[in-house]
Amino acid sequence: MVSHSALQGYLLEEALAWLLRSSGYRLLVHADQDPVELVDQGGDLRVRGRGALHQADVLGEFTFTPAFSMPVRLFVEAKYRKESCDLPMVRNAHGVVHDVNENYMTGSGTRPRQRYKYSYVLFSASGFTADAQKYALAHHISLVDLSGPTFDLLRGIIGTTGNTLDAAQKHLPETGSSRKKVFPVNWMRAMLRRHLGTAPSNLLPQPGSPGGEFDQKAGRALAEFAETLVRRSGSELLLGFPAAPFILPLATENYEKFIEFGAEQPDHKVRIRRDGTGVRAEWKLSPAEAPDAYELTFKLPEQIEDWIGEVADEEISRAVKVKKQFLSEITLYRMNGASPRVYQLRYEPGSLSRMRGDA
Repeated sequence: MVSHSALQGYLLEEALAWLLRSSGYRLLVHADQDPVELVDQGGDLRVRGRGALHQADVLGEFTFTPAFSMPVRLFVEAKYRKESCDLPMVRNAHGVVHDVNENYMTGSGTRPRQRYKYSYVLFSASGFTADAQKYALAHHISLVDLSGPTFDLLRGIIGTTGNTLDAAQKHLPETGSSRKKVFPVNWMRAMLRRHLGTAPSNLLPQPGSPGGEFDQKAGRALAEFAETLVRRSGSELLLGFPAAPFILPLATENYEKFIEFGAEQPDHKVRIRRDGTGVRAEWKLSPAEAPDAYELTFKLPEQIEDWIGEVADEEISRAVKVKKQFLSEITLYRMNGASPRVYQLRYEPGSLSRMRGDA
């Protein structure tokens, strides 16, 4: 059987694949989408590396190709556990992305083929250790902390569904000579991707279901999970790309407000305020000329927040330095139907403020 935390991690990965689709990523689910780079092995999708094949539970391809670069693909891994993600997890991510980016040979008679720039992002419901953060910043592995109050709703939905699936495992039939109960992970992923529409239906695998009472209980829980996500689609995770070695998950209670404002002013100035201190600090971003038009919330890596709050008398000045160095311009990409849109959010100097009660 599968551990409770692993079940929640699978749910989080599929939820993120659904949430990120509007940020310009399409899900790769089958080797037919790229027979050269991708391999189907035992029902799992794997990416060819220079030295090995690497499993990709969630693999996205970015709609946009950056100037003077290659098409971008993204490994998505999610951890839903009590402990913070540690260094070995980030080190594994670096090993995977380094190996797949090295998988290219040249020579006489070598057939030219498409190349991709692979990146890796780790999402964690419990944050990351200090060593993991330092290593990730050094090797450009993106870490996204989902432990803040902004993501309470998402964690709550995943927690409830994870509990139901965990309880349903006792109804799994025993298989094989060892008479073990094997949770059908591929079946669960296919069910969710079908409900959420995150992958082409003709390419989705058709794994057999265990049947019986497990099928009824787990199938109903997955359908309700997908329905809840869709119903709450007014809350969407937007990805912001600053001039920094990390990405910003920008949360909002109503993304339509941002889309409406961005349709009129895709390139506009913003102001930012910092709410709280240390690792609990959250940053709130809004248009400089119309602060009530929309609000986006994000967190910075803990290592950066630790540096900001290291000396109390310098907290404000250090926050301003981080703002000018890393957050002066944030780019967002989003699909508007079949058409891509680009938004530029530019920091207006002097707009950084702190809410009353900050230390």
